[in-house]
Amino acid sequence: MDAHHLSKRLLNVAKLVPKGARLADIGSDHAYLPAYLALKGQIEFAVAGEVVKGPFQNAQQVVRAQGLNEQIAVRLADGLAAIEASDQIDTITICGMGGTLICDILEKGKDKLVKHPFLILQPNVGEKNVRNWLDTNGYTLVNEMIMEEDGHIYEIIAAKYTATKPVLTDKEAIFGPYLLNERTNAFVKKWQKEIAKSETVLAQLTKAKDVPVAKKQALEAKIEQIEGVLNGKS
Repeated sequence: MDAHHLSKRLLNVAKLVPKGARLADIGSDHAYLPAYLALKGQIEFAVAGEVVKGPFQNAQQVVRAQGLNEQIAVRLADGLAAIEASDQIDTITICGMGGTLICDILEKGKDKLVKHPFLILQPNVGEKNVRNWLDTNGYTLVNEMIMEEDGHIYEIIAAKYTATKPVLTDKEAIFGPYLLNERTNAFVKKWQKEIAKSETVLAQLTKAKDVPVAKKQALEAKIEQIEGVLNGKS
């Protein structure tokens, strides 16, 4: 992967970035995403934010090598602190982190969200947390993707601010309202794996001397819910 060739995961994120966007890519690593978009003429300006010095230096090197210093500002900062008011950011991408961390970044940087930028988020785990944060904070999901790459299954969540009160059901927060409707092969595979993991844990619990009843019941309920979704019963 480089500034000219993105991974399948980041390429799908790139597809959701509006043309002409002023982008902040938080946790940008090598800045491949903003560099790719800039080279394609898809964005007007970008901030590549990194909190770790090594990736920050990598991003600087990539941006410099591609001659994009005027179009991409690489900044060493924690989360949304990389964004300055003068940047006029209208789109934020946060990819490749846990859902809890993504929510923490958004919560901590709420002062940078006052103009309600479009959010494109790719949590590696904890997708439910991300959807619930968006729903609670007036953002409406407008697109979701799920894909498999190199043995991993990833979800991408795009949302715009609409100031609506929370509307997601618990099931929609877990599975994703768009993904529930589409039920792609990657979606089915992800949740079949989740059933298998839960059944393994359940089998271990059942063998325990003192079976934790509440945990056992929670796992059984989880398996039943996933099976219901996969079978189209709920």
